Amino acid sequence: MTDTAIAWDTYSRQRPGRRPTNARGETTWFNWTHFEDHGPGVELLGVEAGARVLDLGCGKAGNISHLATLGMRAMGVDVSAVQLRAARDRWGETPGLELHQAEAVAFLQAAEEPFDAIYSVYGAMWFTNPARLLPAVRERLRPHGRLVFSQRPPVEGCYGCQAAYIQRGPDEDPAVVKRWDYEPETWERLLAEHGYRDARAMVLAAPPEPRTVGTLIVSARA
Repeated sequence: MTDTAIAWDTYSRQRPGRRPTNARGETTWFNWTHFEDHGPGVELLGVEAGARVLDLGCGKAGNISHLATLGMRAMGVDVSAVQLRAARDRWGETPGLELHQAEAVAFLQAAEEPFDAIYSVYGAMWFTNPARLLPAVRERLRPHGRLVFSQRPPVEGCYGCQAAYIQRGPDEDPAVVKRWDYEPETWERLLAEHGYRDARAMVLAAPPEPRTVGTLIVSARA
C-alpha cells in the first residue's frame, strides 16, 4: 500500500458518510461543494442516461451512485480501500455502478473504452499533478466529452504544488499528501495548453455565514 493510500484511508475514518436524505428528501443527489444543499448539480456534466461517466477520487461514492440511479454507466475510482469499502457497503447493489481501487493516472492509462464525462469533486484532480492527469483524462474522453472538477479556491499567493495535512492519532505526525492550487485563469490556461476547449473556471460563493470560503469549479471539453 502506498503512503498516499494510507493517508486517504486515515481521512476516510475521520469523515462521516453522506446523510440519509437531503433537504428535498432525496436519497441520492449530486453536490460539487462541501456545503449541504448548495450549488449546481449533475447538469454541469452535460450528460444523460446511458452516458459513460467516471469519478476520479470517488471517495464513499455518493455522487457517482446518484449518476447510476439516473441510468448512466457510472464508474468510480479511488486509491483508498477504506473509502471504497464504505462505498460498497452503502451503494454496492446500485445497478450500473462500478467501483475500482487504483491511482487515477494508472487507471486512465489502462482504460480501453472512452468516457462521455470525467469529473472530480475535491478528489484526484486536486491531488494529482495536472501535467500527468490532464493529458491522461483527455485521452480517455470522447470528442466533445466534458471534464469538470471542483476544489477549494487557492489561498492568495500560494499556487502550484502545496502540502496538505491529514491528522492521525494524538501521538502521531499528520499524514502528508500533495495538492495543486491555481487561480481560475491559470486553470483555464493549463487546460488550453493541454488541448482542451471552452475552458471555464469560476469561484462559487459560499452560503451565508459562518463559512466564507467558496468552491472553485472548472470545466472544459475535449
